Amino acid sequence: MRATAPLEFARLGSEAAWSPDAALLSESRAARFVRTSGEASLDALQRRAIADPAWFWGAAADDLGLTWQRRPTQVLDLERGVPWARWWGGGAFNYAASAVDSTTDPERAALAWEGEDGDVRRMTRAELRAAVDRAAAMLAREGVHEGSRVAIFLPMLVETVISVLALGKLRAVYTPIFSGYAGHAVATRLRAFEATHLITADGFRRRGAIVPLKAAADEAVRESPTVTRVLVVERIGSLVELDRSSPRDRWWHEALAEVPEGTIFETSETDPETPFMVIYTSGTTGAPKGTVHVHGGFPIKAAQDLAHTFDLRPVDTLFWFTDLGWMMGPWVIAGGLLLGARIVIYEGAPDHPGPDRMWSIVERHRVTHLGVSPTLVRALAVHGTEPVRAHDRSSLRVLGSTGELWNPDAWWWYFREIGDGRLPIANYSGGTEVAGGIVGCSLLRPIRPTSFNGPCLGMGVDVVDPAGQSLRGEVGELAIRTPWPGMTRGFWGGDDDERYLDTYWRRIPGLWVHGDWALVDDDAYWYLFGRSDDTLKIAGKRVGPAEVEAAAVAHASVVEAAAIGAPDALKGETIVVLLVLRPGTASGSAVAAEVAELVVRDLGKTCRPSAVVAVPDLPRTRSGKIMRRVARAAYLGIEPGDLSALENPMAVEAIAAVGAGARGAQTR
Repeated sequence: MRATAPLEFARLGSEAAWSPDAALLSESRAARFVRTSGEASLDALQRRAIADPAWFWGAAADDLGLTWQRRPTQVLDLERGVPWARWWGGGAFNYAASAVDSTTDPERAALAWEGEDGDVRRMTRAELRAAVDRAAAMLAREGVHEGSRVAIFLPMLVETVISVLALGKLRAVYTPIFSGYAGHAVATRLRAFEATHLITADGFRRRGAIVPLKAAADEAVRESPTVTRVLVVERIGSLVELDRSSPRDRWWHEALAEVPEGTIFETSETDPETPFMVIYTSGTTGAPKGTVHVHGGFPIKAAQDLAHTFDLRPVDTLFWFTDLGWMMGPWVIAGGLLLGARIVIYEGAPDHPGPDRMWSIVERHRVTHLGVSPTLVRALAVHGTEPVRAHDRSSLRVLGSTGELWNPDAWWWYFREIGDGRLPIANYSGGTEVAGGIVGCSLLRPIRPTSFNGPCLGMGVDVVDPAGQSLRGEVGELAIRTPWPGMTRGFWGGDDDERYLDTYWRRIPGLWVHGDWALVDDDAYWYLFGRSDDTLKIAGKRVGPAEVEAAAVAHASVVEAAAIGAPDALKGETIVVLLVLRPGTASGSAVAAEVAELVVRDLGKTCRPSAVVAVPDLPRTRSGKIMRRVARAAYLGIEPGDLSALENPMAVEAIAAVGAGARGAQTR
């Protein structure tokens, strides 16, 4: 990749937009951790963390106040090498029990749920523990035990949180399945996981319509012979009738009624390396990868990031717009509740019944920590400031973002309009396999627009060349040099060890290579430029799609853009830019010509797009990530690979039609 163009991103955010005040510098969780560690500064603590990961993570666990069933005698075991690091030897830790069993302040709020239709349910810590214990006892009666494989195919409901935690207490293993999947995509995961139990719902509400979830579940189960029990949460009512002639299906509430209220479920001591979740990631080709996470891994990393990056405290309320099938769903549940905070979950669409829905949730539930994707911000910004200013957002303390790259205009809108120019945006990027963040924004340092102000605390992160040498001021691969508890323990299935090593550890031996292009500038600010496998190669020069897209969305009429590569006889590959235009844009062809000139202005004549075309939408996951490989495949008319994470198939059809027209024009 070229070393010069990405610095344009740094120039756009050359001055800090936000700096910590005296209160954060003295009272935040990260500041207190620095003081108790005995180190002189955050930088000194980070250096010690990289030099001695065992010391750091032991100190971090103590700082989080985790409730051990038995304290570990060894923090880190590298006998099998860094890719197979084991943590908390000699200890016992069950994350679900640690999250809900505390008897301190039982009347403090733990959970708030809001349905798209306006229904609201709230639970205290005592009520949540009682519900989790009762559900664990019910699931045990239904045949779930230690090591059982249970799939959760639910939207964000109260029962979703209860199921996740009850299975943790049982030491069962669950896989979260995106609530927007069709039956075949669900079946793919059920079979790969060899699930014996499925927890689903009759349906749920999204954009004013009812999604018939049970119908998709039935289709999936017909293709999944290992599933012997389906528990159905009644969300809609009278939507489906269970087949009483079959012992397979049961209503959740009927099974729960067989367990007396007040039942206490005692959680057995749990080896911290016991798996609790397998979460599947979509790949470009082949089957989705089932990343294995353990009690002493993912939950601790989630809690540590929320504490030391986002400064989440027990008095705070966390709302991250997510689905359970995206890693941020389990991350919120595990990390938020381990820290004793209140979590808010929402069933429906972020702009229904109106574009103010997100801000009304902030007001209604007095949210202190709000998390969204840049894509969602771009979509809501189109509606202007009136929906935002109609609601009281004074409770907000920290803004979070993850899932996609920022463009400056959207970042500033989030900062100025949602945060009133006073709140930090904790930009955060990592992955499902990492259990949280690789790079983030510490609230102890100034924050520049669109950037990260360093690695997440405790993460030995670097930007490297193909030989593994550190780079500064140049774009390279984002890599991790030291182990951390949240790293996946491999892929589900005993024969997938080689695939795990090939995916992360063998591209540059000894380093975890994450697959993102990154740059550290002269002031130690970090920038990401998209997936390295999305990189375009134009006339022998590597160009990140994010560079092209940043130029495109700088146009006032462009809401969203995706840059993809198309074969070219002269250059090898040429750039095609797909645009989503603002409603009411008069001339798409005029905008296309102007966007092409903006790309040339920022990146040079070599990068002039061969085509700039308007499309109704871009293919994306529900979490907001643009699926560039799917857009490219649709445009070129080739096999797109795994589409199970796709939320909007109509976007693919529209892009395919545009691509077919372009290919037809070339042959005439």
